[in-house]
Amino acid sequence: MTESFESDRTAGAAAAIRHHYDAGNAFYRLWLDQSLTYSCAMREGADDTLETAQERKLQFHLDAIRADGAATVLDIGCGWGAILKRLAESCRVQRSVGLTLSDEQAAFVRSQEYPGVEVRTQNWLHYEPDIQFDGIISIGAFEHFATPEDSSAEKIHLYREFFTRCRTWLNKDGVLSLQTIAYANMSRQNASHFIQREIFPAADLPTLAEITAAAEGIFEVQSVHNGRLDYAWTCEQWARRLRMHREEAVHLVGPEVVARYERYLKLSALGFRMGKICLLRLVLQPFRSTYFNGRGVPAR
Repeated sequence: MTESFESDRTAGAAAAIRHHYDAGNAFYRLWLDQSLTYSCAMREGADDTLETAQERKLQFHLDAIRADGAATVLDIGCGWGAILKRLAESCRVQRSVGLTLSDEQAAFVRSQEYPGVEVRTQNWLHYEPDIQFDGIISIGAFEHFATPEDSSAEKIHLYREFFTRCRTWLNKDGVLSLQTIAYANMSRQNASHFIQREIFPAADLPTLAEITAAAEGIFEVQSVHNGRLDYAWTCEQWARRLRMHREEAVHLVGPEVVARYERYLKLSALGFRMGKICLLRLVLQPFRSTYFNGRGVPAR
């Protein structure tokens, strides 16, 4: 990729992230769970609370990369640091690096002073690590890589660049645990203009086919889980909590912002329940060096 291309894409992504995530930590704290996890939970039973289901999701990704035995971990799209906190305090990982494009999120994570944790306000396109990692986790960032202007071929090229870099950043036995919303039985042309324009501008979802095409020859897909009903439930839980704290939320961000989020959560829950969009959790293992030639294509 050219430097100017990366610069333009990074600037657009950063602006889009700030548009959404810099609404303020206090606003999100009203309706997320205590860990400030802003991604799909894993629900197992009717008695699950949002906190229980979110903790199960976090543990899923930690188990996927074998975090208990890891010395170094990269979190791409670290949010408010729920994974980083557990890497530092529960898994005792010596060094964890989190990447985010939100100044609010980065400031919050730094304020927690988790041991061994470094957070960078940086796009993965510009990240140049000085170490290799035993595991990489990316939850809810992949959706922001491509733009609505990208063709499917351009999206696959971009995703392949991401997988190539992750492969070079991982130790030989490292694992990538990836979670992303994806198109299911809905095309990009039929996506909600409101969400594209008002909630996640300059972002476009992948399809499973685009992800697997981009990973071919670089990563072997060990497992794929579709948690779309989990995400419908998660959005409904968030919406319920936001309604409970609506007066305080309006005081913090104003009635227009609150109404926008209420509409977004309602439409998202409906989209997941109808199968228009889905939630993919993929665990990927690098192909061995005898097969991977370091340029994102299989060795001959």
